[in-house]
Amino acid sequence: MAKKKEDLAQATVDELNNKLEDAHQELFNLRFQRATGQLKNPARMREVRKNIARIHTYLRQRELAGN
Repeated sequence: MAKKKEDLAQATVDELNNKLEDAHQELFNLRFQRATGQLKNPARMREVRKNIARIHTYLRQRELAGN
């Protein structure tokens, strides 16, 4: 987990936006799997949601630092 946080802290705004888009897509796929009864690891949904929040936090920090 510490590695992921460091990666996000070092990422550029464009990289963070790409990671955010990927995370939203993964969450959509997980929700779809849950709805169809094919979800193998329900804890992954929580991890992805937390990762999305983490990315939003870093984006907000960059936004405030720029102003």
